[in-house]
Amino acid sequence: MVPTWNYAVVHAYGSLRVIDDVAWVRAQLEALTQHNEAAFPEPWAVSDAPEDFTEKLIGAVVGIEMVITRLIGKWKVSQNQPPQNQRSVIEGLNARGQSGAVAMAALVDAEVKNVG
Repeated sequence: MVPTWNYAVVHAYGSLRVIDDVAWVRAQLEALTQHNEAAFPEPWAVSDAPEDFTEKLIGAVVGIEMVITRLIGKWKVSQNQPPQNQRSVIEGLNARGQSGAVAMAALVDAEVKNVG
């Protein structure tokens, strides 16, 4: 037997547009920061850093926007495994306690319930 890994992926296709607009880049970085810091008791904000520091860094960032024209998704979530193996995969992933592992366990569980 060999190990196997579960995955869920999406391939996005579309046109890219380079955006050299400091205000647009700043807005994207602020939104990204707010999203990723929201769970912390004291979330960090872009405005917490010295203004001259952030202006220099933001000036070095190239903004890219994609207008998506097609999405293709694929996943392998132990759907080819017998129920005993699926339960073991779900338990093992949940036991790891990492957010990605727990999310994958939920996908495997949803597939089991969908098929079963």
